[in-house]
Order: sequence, then structure tokens, then C-alpha cells
Amino acid sequence: MQELETHDPVVIFGAFDRHNFGDLLFAHIAAKLFERNELIFAGLARRDMRVYGGHIVESLAQLAAQWGHQRGNQRVHVVHAGGEILTCSDWEAAVMLLPADEAQRIIARLDRHSDERRAWAHARTGLDALLPYMVSRAMFPRSASVTYLAAGGVEFDRLDAGMRAEALTKLAQADAVSVRDVHTRNMLAAAGIGARLMPDPAVMVAELLGSRIRARSEQSGVAQLRSAFPDGYLAVQFSADFGDDRTLGALARELDRVSRESGLGIVFFQAGAAPWHDDPACYERIAAKMKSTDTAIFRSLDLWDICAVIASARAYAGSSLHGRIVAMAFGLPRVNLVHPAHARDTTKQCAFAASWEPAGVPGSVGIDALAEAIFVALASEPAMLARTASRLVACYRREFAPMREVMGLA
Repeated sequence: MQELETHDPVVIFGAFDRHNFGDLLFAHIAAKLFERNELIFAGLARRDMRVYGGHIVESLAQLAAQWGHQRGNQRVHVVHAGGEILTCSDWEAAVMLLPADEAQRIIARLDRHSDERRAWAHARTGLDALLPYMVSRAMFPRSASVTYLAAGGVEFDRLDAGMRAEALTKLAQADAVSVRDVHTRNMLAAAGIGARLMPDPAVMVAELLGSRIRARSEQSGVAQLRSAFPDGYLAVQFSADFGDDRTLGALARELDRVSRESGLGIVFFQAGAAPWHDDPACYERIAAKMKSTDTAIFRSLDLWDICAVIASARAYAGSSLHGRIVAMAFGLPRVNLVHPAHARDTTKQCAFAASWEPAGVPGSVGIDALAEAIFVALASEPAMLARTASRLVACYRREFAPMREVMGLA
């Protein structure tokens, strides 16, 4: 272990180069936890995400090239900030960096042409990597440390041979590896990689950023929602793959029942605007299908507004893992929604719930079971939900300490 020098760059690396509120949140949590003024936030593309409440994000490939030429002896600490990065392919990563209309054209042109697809993805990211959100130590030959904070990889056993080999090589080169669910930890252990178990960084959101989020709820459109729904509202979100008419019809019936029997309003919001995330047109369509008029669509894509709309709700229901975790951090009832196509799969949502939720709190449910699961969640004891939030904060801090030690920051 080498002591961290004041001039050593610390690179926080993750998918905060595109719009997904969980990834944007990771950067802010890392900034609070590492307590350094000169953190560098890096992704696969250089972006200014401040318009969404994010950071200025550097391109990892450009940083490596720049430091290789200008600062050949530079030691650098690379911290993987979290997320489902152990299985995010080059193609997926590159497409999610595109505007939605351009992404559709590229998918239509290249989706069935694997060789062309890979060449295009590598050109977009500047990295010759199958799993580009995992850093190769060769990029920074004098790297002081490479760490993984609460990484996700529930589909690790489904990787093809090339991707699996690359992932295992990169993990074996790291100084410290932690993952956010038991399922991923067990798969890595079977492959010879020892990993610590720690909760997702977003469990820290209320502890570290709660005052900012609560203030935002008073200053933004969230205050209008609270006024419009004096008995409270259910914050609802789902990804674009739920957008076929049959699925939306079933969801509309479930949410009508929730509104009718609980008196809650239904507020739809986007957790991510990157390709393969959420589509606001789906919310327009489901609202039109619902009989209840106690509905609203919250349109802001600002990170702090999204956190505030969840934190101010009576409960959260949706497909986003980080929708769940933010609700969890604020001690709120929560339910994840699983797409029918993945009903038999171990998803990141159900793996996380199985790892960290107390008995009796609903995990992931199918569409037709949504209303019943929401009622069960709403009946959860508030003190138990608060204890869960506190327990996860304590666990994260305990497991984060060895990561700091790797970098000489303890």
C-alpha cells in the first residue's frame, strides 16, 4: 500500500456521462465521501452534465492519452463509482451515450452486425474493450490503485467467453473489489474473485445529501405536487420496454386500484432519459388509459428534482433500482416492478432486495401483482423502514473504510 500523495489524481469513473439519475448521484456521493477538492469525474465521453445537476465529465480514454504523453510518471487512483458495470457491453455503453433519435438509427443499422457494431462502439468510446466501464490497468501503467465500489453484475454468468475473460482479468488486477448484492458476489467467488459485499452508494443519499434534497422539494415543482395531492402521492416510474399497449393497460388497472383504495395520487417521473431508459410518451399513454384523474406527469430531468419527487412521496413503485434505493434511504415504502420477459430471471432489483431488505418488504413483483404489493409496502412499520435505512448507512461506512485504506486515505 502506498501513501496517497497530494498531487496524485483521483479519478471517479462511472456512467455519469449520460442521463440516469442513479449514476449522476454516484458522483455527488463520491465527492462527499472522499472529501477532496480535486476529484476528476470520468466516463466514456466528455460531457457537461451540469444542466441535469451532474458534473463536468472527462473522457477516460482522453485522460489516459493525455497523461501518457505529458505525465508519464503520473500515479493515478481510479475508483469505480458503482452501478451495473461488470456486464455493460461496449455496444450498450456506446448506444446509451447517443441522443434518442440517433440511437434508434444506429440500432436499426448495426444491431445484427456484431463486427461492425463492435468497431463502431470502440470508435465512440476510444477504448478497445468489451466491458468499457471496467478500467484496464494497462491504461495507467503507474496506477497507484484501482478499486470497485459496490459494483453490480447479476448477469455475469451470461457473459460470453471473451467478455468473461476480460472481466476476470480486470477484477484480478484491482486492489479492492466490492459488489452490491450476494448473487454477484457468489458468481465472482465461483470464478476465483474474492469481493466484499457492501450496499449500493445511493443508500447514503439521505445521510449525505438529504438537506439539499429537502430544500429542493420546497423550491421546485414538487411543492406543487404536494399541494395538488394533499393525501400524498405514489411516485411511479417504468422503463420504455413496459410501453406496449397490453402492459400499459394492465399497469393502468393496477394503479387505478391503488389510487381508488388508498386515496393517493399517481405521479409519473423519468429516472433516466438515455436510450433504453424511460420514455415520457409511455406516461402520456398510461395516464390516458387510467380512470383516475388524480394523476400527474413530473417532467423535470434534473437530478435533484428526481430525488425530491421520490423523497416527498408516500411510496415509490417502478422498475428503477435507484428509485427503490432512494426511497429506501428516506425510509419510504417501495416496490420494484419486473417486466414479464424477466419474470424468471435474477434481476439487479430482486438481487439487491434479497441482499438488503428485511422480511416482509416487497421486492420485485409482476404487473398483475403491483397493487397488492403496494398495499403491503404501505402497511410497513415506519420505524422498521427507518432502521433499515440507518443499518445500510452504517454498513456502507464500515465497508467503505477499507477502500479508503487501499488509497492511503484512512
